[in-house]
Amino acid sequence: MPTLYARIPDDRVGVLIGPGGRTRRDISRRTGVEVRVDAGEGEVCLDGPDTDPISVMKARDVVLAIGRGFSPERALRLLKENTFLGILDIKFTTGHHEKAALRRIRSRVIGTRGRARSRIEELSGCYVSVYGATVALIGDQDQLERATRAVELLLKGSEHSTVFHFLARMRRDAAVEEAIAPAPLDSEE
Repeated sequence: MPTLYARIPDDRVGVLIGPGGRTRRDISRRTGVEVRVDAGEGEVCLDGPDTDPISVMKARDVVLAIGRGFSPERALRLLKENTFLGILDIKFTTGHHEKAALRRIRSRVIGTRGRARSRIEELSGCYVSVYGATVALIGDQDQLERATRAVELLLKGSEHSTVFHFLARMRRDAAVEEAIAPAPLDSEE
């Protein structure tokens, strides 16, 4: 059995377990992976079948997403095909380690009443969670690329309107590319 481990913050252990253990059981049922949680340490052990190591990695990503502030419902999006978790370390991106600077920079990504975060989600297609010194993203490869670039621009001090225009342009360009992409050919034998 492949086994993976994850550590999540103490205040997110209850969310991972869920009411009466429901969330933990739901992850296990959907992935076929046994999820054991050490509530005291925040340590999570994931055991899966040898025949499907990908499911163990997917289950670990769901656990890590919950640990980074996503609701279980949003984190379970990771079980879809070609959906990934990206985590940006705010301290690494900005170089700021002081609490006041970290709080100010986090609020740039969140925005007033969460509007900046919501706008990034709307324009990129990614789910966004700001937790601690990280910004976590859930989406497909193109969505992650757009959202990562937008968050990095905000973290480095770009104006919100500039970032939102950039995201809207990237979304339009992707739609145009998709519309003009040649249709796959059916093979005839």
